[in-house]
Amino acid sequence: MAVPEEAAGRRRGRDESEEERADRRWVELIQEVRVAQTGVQILFGFLLTVVFQPKYEHLSHTDQVIYVVTVVLGAAATGALIGPVSLHRLVSGRRVKPEAVRWASRLTFVGLLLLLATMTSALLLILRVATHGGFVPWLVAMVVAWYLLCWFALPLWARHRHTSR
Repeated sequence: MAVPEEAAGRRRGRDESEEERADRRWVELIQEVRVAQTGVQILFGFLLTVVFQPKYEHLSHTDQVIYVVTVVLGAAATGALIGPVSLHRLVSGRRVKPEAVRWASRLTFVGLLLLLATMTSALLLILRVATHGGFVPWLVAMVVAWYLLCWFALPLWARHRHTSR
């Protein structure tokens, strides 16, 4: 008969209630969101100014479409990454923090995916305008691969490698 880790004195993890765990996870999540929010807000603010530049009217139709898609993606990413703050504020004091943390975490993940799409689209537009080179899609693909490695592959590998069963 197997002895549970707790009984064997090899207990792992934290000794915290569900509410304490939700509080800790909320603080961790909001710190992560602050980093992503800053980046997406700066990028989005920059994107909003592009249409007012004289060169905008000289962009090809394709580049203008890429620009519009990029702005919409940036707006969606901004909304998703600010969403956890609004969610927390609206449910604060309702004794639903564990659920709120789960929803905020999902919103943050969606925000990161939208930020990836926004940065990809913005990079595509900028490199198309700056170089007119046929290598642009390949360069963008390499940068996206780098983002995927840093943002998703490495964390998922670490989670798989270092998570006890």
